[in-house]
Amino acid sequence: MVSKEVIYQYLEAVKDPEIPVISIKDLGVLHDVGVQGDRVVIEIIPTYSGCPAMSVIQEDIHAELAKYGLFNVEIQLLNEPVWTTDMISEKGKSAMMAYGIAPPVKNEKAIVCPQCGSSETTCISQFGSTACKALYKCEACLEPFDYFKCHA
Repeated sequence: MVSKEVIYQYLEAVKDPEIPVISIKDLGVLHDVGVQGDRVVIEIIPTYSGCPAMSVIQEDIHAELAKYGLFNVEIQLLNEPVWTTDMISEKGKSAMMAYGIAPPVKNEKAIVCPQCGSSETTCISQFGSTACKALYKCEACLEPFDYFKCHA
């Protein structure tokens, strides 16, 4: 039998398909892990209703745990608690920034460019590469970038 803590470690390898540098744990999607004999129950929270990444995440969880001989895995998609960007860890926010996506901030007037660090940025469109992102432009380095919208 594998412990809950070990399964959490295994699941660090499961990344968000839209932001492949952040684990589902650091994104706050991985809610809980339960071990009941040889059965593993994984609880995940969608970032928003109908998020297309959730089916990929579920497949990736099954594939990752199968590497360790864990095949009796049930994944529960939770409606509560409701996911918010407050659930993203500091490690996750740092990974987003390093990847070129500005992480969510409560004060959207202070969106920092992930390329040069300037806070002189302008929203070009509320709709970026995915529904959870907006498209911004840095006025200092002139680079466009995605901003992960704040969902509180």
